[in-house]
Amino acid sequence: MTTVKDRLSDFQLPPHNEPALEMLREAKNAESAMVLALSASALATGAVIPAGLLLFAWAYKPLVRIEKIARLEKLTALLLKEFKSKGIQVFPVLKIEDKNPIDLFVRFPGKTHLFISIRSKGESEIVYNEAKEVLQVRRKKNRLGTWKPCPLVELADYKSWFDKNRDKFQMSSREAQKTPTAKVLVLWPPTKASPKHNQHLYTEIGNMNVLVLKRKGSAFVIQESEVIEFVRNWLSKYE
Repeated sequence: MTTVKDRLSDFQLPPHNEPALEMLREAKNAESAMVLALSASALATGAVIPAGLLLFAWAYKPLVRIEKIARLEKLTALLLKEFKSKGIQVFPVLKIEDKNPIDLFVRFPGKTHLFISIRSKGESEIVYNEAKEVLQVRRKKNRLGTWKPCPLVELADYKSWFDKNRDKFQMSSREAQKTPTAKVLVLWPPTKASPKHNQHLYTEIGNMNVLVLKRKGSAFVIQESEVIEFVRNWLSKYE
């Protein structure tokens, strides 16, 4: 008979830190056509191929996959280099139900959690419509379009999923729900936030003046170059 103790001893956290970084590198270094061909072949023949290749081949559309993986690899490596001594756990590409994967779930056990979404809309500015609480994308010729699916809503959904699946990370209900959490939208260049948002939408995190937008809760909006500084300042609040 299987006991609770047996089940706990068999439990493994999702891939994170160095193993996850290696999976990212493995996937990035494989040609996209090769990855897709291997996946299709494996499904047809039952052959076993590296889990990392399957994970990333299925997580994103082929045209954006390699670019996405390279961004995830860069940030994962930077976070581990900067915060490994702080006990950081970085979980890239967490697939949840029928939604886009969580790009990066960052955990400092007993201190804080961060949900990070990496997004790019090419050569454009991101504008927040306060009246409707929606994100809009301003492209050439000043044309505005609504950002769908809204990354702010996705971030809120990630937190809801996490609260229901805390056992995957060996967390108690109290730790999962009471630990301070940051939801972060990272804009990858050349995409940037409009500099014309009202001042009351900003808050100070350490020495940073950060845009905070509301939609099913609040989320911070930063540039790719600000990720390490933001995490450092955020973590310092809870150490």
